[in-house]
Amino acid sequence: MPLDPIELTVFANLFASVAEEMGVTLGRAAYSPNIKERRDFSCAVFDAEGRMAAQAAHIPVHLGAMPHSVRVARERHSFVPGDLVIFNDPYLGGTHLPDVTMVSPVFTPIDGAEVLLGFLATRAHQSDIGGMTAGSMPVSTELYQEGLIIPPLKLLEA
Repeated sequence: MPLDPIELTVFANLFASVAEEMGVTLGRAAYSPNIKERRDFSCAVFDAEGRMAAQAAHIPVHLGAMPHSVRVARERHSFVPGDLVIFNDPYLGGTHLPDVTMVSPVFTPIDGAEVLLGFLATRAHQSDIGGMTAGSMPVSTELYQEGLIIPPLKLLEA
């Protein structure tokens, strides 16, 4: 059943506020000046199919690539409550290696079963990912010179 315009507006603002609160929490909890002070991070909310439902007003290049990141995470992993996938591979929806993406599922119990509602995703710039120069942003000729390439992997399981 389609939502009426008022319901649509309420839900759009609700999801946008979730993405904004994710950013506030990430910024407060961070130790890195890149995240805490420069605010070089982005947060978004996705539906169960991996379509972006809302984004916070963060870094546009992060948010533009994030739907592809969620799509790749969904394709490569099955999810249960408590899972967390992490990666930074720019060929799989990342931006550049210092921007590390985390994707986690959101479930709710319905009739005794856990039902996937959607995904939450964050992307944050790390100060150094192990490249050939400090800061992981060298003048390089190949990706491997920039630092550690993290394929989509489960950092947390259940």
